[in-house]
Amino acid sequence: MSSFNPQDLMTRAFIRLRQSGFQLGVGELLAARQAVEGGFGENEEALAETLKILWCHSPSEQSQFDPIWESLLISSTPKQSKKPPPVEPKPEPDQERVEEPQKPSSPTAPPQTVTEIKSKPELASLPVRAPFTPVENEDTSTLQTYYPISRRSMVYSWRYLRRPVANGPLDVLDVEATIEQATRQGFYLSPVYRRREQNNAHLLLLLDQNGSMTPFHRFTRDLVETALYESDLQPEKVNVFYFHNVPAASVYKDLYLTEPVALQTVIETCDNETSILIVSDAGAARGYRKLERIRATTSFLFKLKRHSSLIAWLNPMPEERWIGSSAEIIANLVRMYQMDNNGLSNAIDIVRGQPLQHLHSPFL
Repeated sequence: MSSFNPQDLMTRAFIRLRQSGFQLGVGELLAARQAVEGGFGENEEALAETLKILWCHSPSEQSQFDPIWESLLISSTPKQSKKPPPVEPKPEPDQERVEEPQKPSSPTAPPQTVTEIKSKPELASLPVRAPFTPVENEDTSTLQTYYPISRRSMVYSWRYLRRPVANGPLDVLDVEATIEQATRQGFYLSPVYRRREQNNAHLLLLLDQNGSMTPFHRFTRDLVETALYESDLQPEKVNVFYFHNVPAASVYKDLYLTEPVALQTVIETCDNETSILIVSDAGAARGYRKLERIRATTSFLFKLKRHSSLIAWLNPMPEERWIGSSAEIIANLVRMYQMDNNGLSNAIDIVRGQPLQHLHSPFL
């Protein structure tokens, strides 16, 4: 009777697949052994399906697995098959002697015996090799990675957003004022102190969320974190709100857009010294030019400009992608820059009230 040994068959299949180019390691072998011990390989078909699920990760590997598995079954069949019954007992199983007496050539020569050796044929399976199947390559284009701006560049750029006001504690020694006082009085009594300067800049961040902005969530998150925790801005002076496509009647406190806040309430917290930075693709990611979006964005920008003129727009898409989309129209209403090192630097120049030191947007 033939005995089915799943562990042995699995091990030989593992070795054969590795020789055929499969990327298999110790982890795959241990996973297959654990599956077999759990009862997933009670017969040859079940074992083949289990190994195909664990070791084949593409259609091409599945197509290579089947002929290799068949060859393993074929090579193991003769070893487990019944031996044919012997025809008749022979003194030597591997060799057969045929003796033919020869007549002596001369009466004095002794008789000679000629022995003919015949080899017994052995049954063995022919070597079977899986046909070569090239790996399927559906996409031959090279992978490209787009990094608009690094986190380190964000930290560096935020340092320029400053509005120093001397409203801190009175603990900074004023050397010039001390010398002037001693000169005026004719003698020195005490030093003169002045108040410590603090960055009183107020930043309002409005970030487009979800939709076409999903690939840029990492960069918008870094923009918020660096402004809150890695800049000279006071955390209570940084207000962050989210919207989808267009800031309509409401914006949201959280990035999941579940805590709405009235847009008018947010705008009323702004004054003429509030720095407003908007981050959105403005329809450039998908190349859409929608009249409804342009109208809603125009109305939103007009409301902001009634309270502050320090407004800039960061677009994560390159400038050449703006042409033909809603971003091309919106870029004529507000200073818009692409999200890179120069773009963020120019946008911060706008929101801190120094437009003469930046490169103007090509669309204005």
